[in-house]
Amino acid sequence: MTNADTAEPRPLTATYRLQLHAEFTCADALEVVPYIHALGVSHVYLSPVLTAVPGSEHGYDVVDHTEINPEIGGQEALEELAAACHERGMGLIVDVVPNHMAMVAPFWRNAPLWEVLREGRTAPRAHWFDIDWDHLSGRLGLPVLGDTLTEVVARGEISLDTGREDEGPAAGKPVVRYHEHVLPLAPGTEQLAQEHPDGPESRAALTVVLDAQHWLLGSWLEGGELLNYRRFFEVDGLIGVRVEEPDVFAETHELLLDLHHRGVVDGFRIDHPDGLADPTGYLEQLRAHLRAGTPVWVEKILEGNERLPKGWACEGTTGYDANAALSAALVDPTTTDVVTNAWVATGGEPDIHVEIERCKRLAVDRLLVPEVSRLMRRAREALPHHDPDRLCEALTELLVSVHAYRAYVRPGAPPSAHDEAMAAPLREGLARAVAAREDLRPELEALVGVLLYPQGCVSDPAAAIDLCVRFQQTTGPVMAKGIEDTAFYRWHRLVALNEVGADPSVGLTPDGGVDLLHAWARHQAEHWPLGMTTLSTHDTKRSEGVRARILAVAGDWEAWSRLANLGRDAAEQHGVDPPTAHLIWQTLVGAGRVSEERLGDYLTKAMREAKQHSTWVEPDVDYEARVLALAGEMVSEGEVAEAIGAAIRDNELTIRTLMLAQKLLQLTLPGVPDTYQSAGRVDLSLVDPDNRRPVDYDEMVERLERLDSTGWPTDLDDEVLWVTTRALRLRSWLPQAYGPGADYQPVEAGPHVLGFVRGGVAATLTIRAPRALGAAGGLGETRVPLPADTWIDALTGAEHHIQDEGGGTGSVLAADVFTDRPVALLVRAHDLREGGR
Repeated sequence: MTNADTAEPRPLTATYRLQLHAEFTCADALEVVPYIHALGVSHVYLSPVLTAVPGSEHGYDVVDHTEINPEIGGQEALEELAAACHERGMGLIVDVVPNHMAMVAPFWRNAPLWEVLREGRTAPRAHWFDIDWDHLSGRLGLPVLGDTLTEVVARGEISLDTGREDEGPAAGKPVVRYHEHVLPLAPGTEQLAQEHPDGPESRAALTVVLDAQHWLLGSWLEGGELLNYRRFFEVDGLIGVRVEEPDVFAETHELLLDLHHRGVVDGFRIDHPDGLADPTGYLEQLRAHLRAGTPVWVEKILEGNERLPKGWACEGTTGYDANAALSAALVDPTTTDVVTNAWVATGGEPDIHVEIERCKRLAVDRLLVPEVSRLMRRAREALPHHDPDRLCEALTELLVSVHAYRAYVRPGAPPSAHDEAMAAPLREGLARAVAAREDLRPELEALVGVLLYPQGCVSDPAAAIDLCVRFQQTTGPVMAKGIEDTAFYRWHRLVALNEVGADPSVGLTPDGGVDLLHAWARHQAEHWPLGMTTLSTHDTKRSEGVRARILAVAGDWEAWSRLANLGRDAAEQHGVDPPTAHLIWQTLVGAGRVSEERLGDYLTKAMREAKQHSTWVEPDVDYEARVLALAGEMVSEGEVAEAIGAAIRDNELTIRTLMLAQKLLQLTLPGVPDTYQSAGRVDLSLVDPDNRRPVDYDEMVERLERLDSTGWPTDLDDEVLWVTTRALRLRSWLPQAYGPGADYQPVEAGPHVLGFVRGGVAATLTIRAPRALGAAGGLGETRVPLPADTWIDALTGAEHHIQDEGGGTGSVLAADVFTDRPVALLVRAHDLREGGR
C-alpha cells in the first residue's frame, strides 16, 4: 500500500471550481493556485479531465477514459497541478462522467464505440453501451444524414474509402465517408462491392455494402424511429454507458482511481448519477474503491420537499438545493403581489405548475420519442394482456406525473431500510396520474406494479426489469427538458428564481422563503454536513450577481410596475409577445449593459429553448430578429432603457445588500461552500456558454492583494471579495463553527433580519427586504438575540459586548450590528482569537 493510501485526508472547508479546456489548461490553473489558496479555499475542484472531443469547452463529452486530456496538458500537467495544491495543504477534486461518452464525428476517436460500429453486438465492448439491439434487428441506428439514405446515396454523398494515416484505428482500413463522418465496415463486407455485377463504384454496390453493416444510416428527421441507444437527455451525440457492468466500471475508472491511490486526486464530483441504471449501487462500488475519508459529491437535482436518499455513499449534493432555499429567502415578501400581477398582465401562464406539466408532455411527445418508444416496447412485453394504445397513454401520464428526477428501485437488490422513501416518487406519481386519468387506472396500476417489483412479473421478468430501470432513467430527462430547458424559458414571473432545482413559486408568498431556508439548513447540518453549497456553477441559468440585481428591483414595486408596463408597450410596437419582453427587461436589469453579441446569443437560446415562437430545429429568423431589435432598443435608447437605468440607480443599496447577503449566507450555511471561477466578486453572467467566458485572474489577484494590504474595500467588487475571503479563511480556523457536528440555530429578530448561529460560536446576520425596511423607518429598536459574550465582527473588527439578560442570553441592537455593512459575521472573541493564531 502506498503512502497516499494511508495518508490522512486533507481538511475540507471549501472548494473552488475551475473549467479546464484548451484555452485554460492545467498550466494556467497552476498559476491561479496561489490566489485560490489566499482566498481561504481548501480544495481545487476541476471540470472533467479525461480526454474529450477536441475543442470541448466543458469536458463532459469523454472519448477516452485511459488518458488525461492532452488539450489541458495531459497527465504530467495534472500531476504538477496536484503537487502545487498539495504543497499548500490543499486537495484536488475532479469531475467524473460515468453516464455517457461522446458519439460525434469522427467516431474513431471513441475506441470502444468504433469497435462496436465495426463488429456489432458481438464486439468485446458492445456491452459498454446501452443499446436496444433487438429494435433494429441487431443494428445501431445513426440518424446523421441530411436527407433520407436513398436520396443521399443518389446524390453521391456517401462513398467507400480507406482510412487515412491520421484517423487512428481507421487508418488503412475500409471505411464509409459521409461529409465529416467516417464509419468502419464490418470485416469482409468491402468485398461485396468488388463482387457486385454493376461494378464496385455503382450505387447498387454501395447500397449492398451499407445493408451489410452493423449500423444503419438515416436522416436526422428519422431519429424518433432510428435511435436505439440511450442518450444523455435528448443529445444524440452522447451515448449512454452501462457503468453498472463491473468490467465497464473498472475500465472507465481505472485511470482516475490510480491517480487517486497515488495521491494525485483527493475527491470526486459525480456528474448526473440519476442517468445510471443503479445510482445507489454505483456510489457503493465507487466508495469501495476509494481511500477512507475521500469526499464524493453528486450532481443531484432535488425537487420540492425531496431529500437526498439517506443511504447514499456520498457527502451530499453539489449545492443546487442550497441555492434554491437561499434565493427564496431573499425575495422581498412585500411586493410579491405586484410581481405576480405584472406577469399575469403579459398574458403569460399564471401557474408555473400548469406550464411545467405542459412542457413535460412536450418533452415526452416530441423530444424523448426514442426513449419513450423503448419503454413502450418493454411495457408491451411485460404486460401483454393490456391494450397497447391505452398502455402508451398510461405510460405518458405516469412520466409526466412523477415530480422528481427519479425513484431508486433496485431490482433484485437486498431489502433496504430506505426502500419506501426510494420508491416514493413512483407511488406519488401514480396517485397524480390516476387523479388526472381515472379511466386509465388499470393500466397505471399495472405499470407501477411492475416498476415497484419487476422481478415478480409473470409474463416476462427480463422485460419488466428493463422497463423498471429504463423508466427511472427516463424521468430525469423528462424533468430536465420539461422544466429547466423549456418551462424556465417560458415562465418569467421573476426569472431570478428560475434556477436548476428550484421552484419559482416558492418565495413569492407573503411569508417568503425564510422558513424554507431554515428547514433546509437544519436538515443539511444533521444529515449532510459536508454537502456543497453554491450560488453559481457552469450550469446555472444566471450568475448570482444577475439574480441579486433582479431580486433587488423586484422589491421596488414602482420600478417593477413601470418596467412591466413599458415592456408590454414596447413589445406591441415591435411585434413581440409580452412574456418575451418581460424576460428581456429582467435580463437587462440583471446583466446590465451587456454587449450585443452576448445578449443576442442568450436571447436566441432562450427563444429556441422555449419552443413557442422559434426552435433549434425550425428557427423563425424573422421573429428572432424582432426580439433582438426590441432588446437592442431596451439596452441603449427609449423609455425602457431609461427606466432600467433608473431602477438600478434607485436600488443600488438594495443590490449591494442582496449581493453581500447571499454570498455570506452561502459561505456560512451548513456544508462546504463552492466558489465558481467567475464568482468571488460581482459577476453578471448569463447561461452557458456566457458563464464560461475567460476570467481575468490578474485583476482578481491584484484586487485581493490590495484588500489584504489596505484592509478596506473601495467598491462592490471589493466588498464581495472581502466577504468571500474573510468567511472562507474563518472556516479554516473554526471547525467548531463550520465543521461536521456544528449545529444550526436560526436567529429570530423580526422580518428584516435574517441570520443564524453555527456551533454556538459564529453568527451570520444580514438585512432582509432592505427597501421595505427603509419604507418602514429603518431598524429602529430591533434587537438581535445572541448568547451573552463579547462578539467580534470578522468583517469589520467591531466589538459587541452582550450582557446576560437571563439564561445566558442577551441581545444587541440590529442598528449597531449593521453600522458599516448590511451583513455581519460575528464570532465569539475567544474563539476568533484562538482560531486565528
